[in-house]
Amino acid sequence: MEIISLQYPIATTQTVQQAVPKALAIGHFDGVHRGHQNVIRRAVELAKSNGLQSAVMTFHPHPKEVLGQSGQYAVSLTPLEDKIERFRRIGVDVVYIVTFDLTFAGVSPEDFVGQVLRPLRVKKAVVGFDFTFGAKGAGKPETLWALGEPDIEVEIVDPFMQDGDKVSSTLIREALQEGRPEAAEQLLGEPYQVRGIVVHGEGRGSKIGFPTANVQPEAGFLVPRQGVYAIMVHIDGKRMPGVLNIGVKPTFHENLLEPVMEAHLFDFSGNLYEKTITVEFIAFLRTEKKFGSIDELISQIKADSDKARNVLTAYNK
Repeated sequence: MEIISLQYPIATTQTVQQAVPKALAIGHFDGVHRGHQNVIRRAVELAKSNGLQSAVMTFHPHPKEVLGQSGQYAVSLTPLEDKIERFRRIGVDVVYIVTFDLTFAGVSPEDFVGQVLRPLRVKKAVVGFDFTFGAKGAGKPETLWALGEPDIEVEIVDPFMQDGDKVSSTLIREALQEGRPEAAEQLLGEPYQVRGIVVHGEGRGSKIGFPTANVQPEAGFLVPRQGVYAIMVHIDGKRMPGVLNIGVKPTFHENLLEPVMEAHLFDFSGNLYEKTITVEFIAFLRTEKKFGSIDELISQIKADSDKARNVLTAYNK
């Protein structure tokens, strides 16, 4: 899969190099959830059936971030690197990453079609039902349809429904912020993941018999609700079960402002410091709480570990 970075106005040399007839899925695709996957797979199908190159066009950074409307979009369900990997798994030939800056934000729908899509020789464009483009989101799917005629055929993909709800990035964010990773997984089509580096912590876990990896999430990831989770962890090509706490450790701290992620991996021994790991959130077990003694904490960690083992055994069958 080829990855091409573009910046508006697109240089003529780039458009000449990329002038291969193609079917293009267009969108930000945060999360690459099941609805997004439908859009991208449809572009891949059209490419195969029409002898075209399959491509995805996405935008970085998020438009809301550039326009000062970031809010919940200051963090991502899938940072750019992860989005690209999901595109690869779907079978896309080329990914176009368009720099979203104030210049691009001011491009009209007409110029987007005439100065971006046509020079790239887009023959079939696939978008979601709620796709918007052009300055102030003036362009809608129907606008793209009209502007594309007669040489760009536009296909609009209906919303992907699950349990009566439209699958969306907003719905996934809500599920994670409410401590419902199982719901997020159903919407994403895979467990929600956070990648981070293992850093030195206080070393207290090893002293009480439950060594933990203190995970510092990479910038841009949405961290789920505070509490205890059953997890699977990817390390050096291996996938291992464990239990994880996101919180402020109230048993030991009174005013810890920033929550930390501490993962205890079952049946693992070794040095993880400075390693990059990926945490899959499988199930929420309980909220964080303060304990009256170290013995109470140890008893609870053992109970959490036993519960997580049972959950993960059933999950992995």
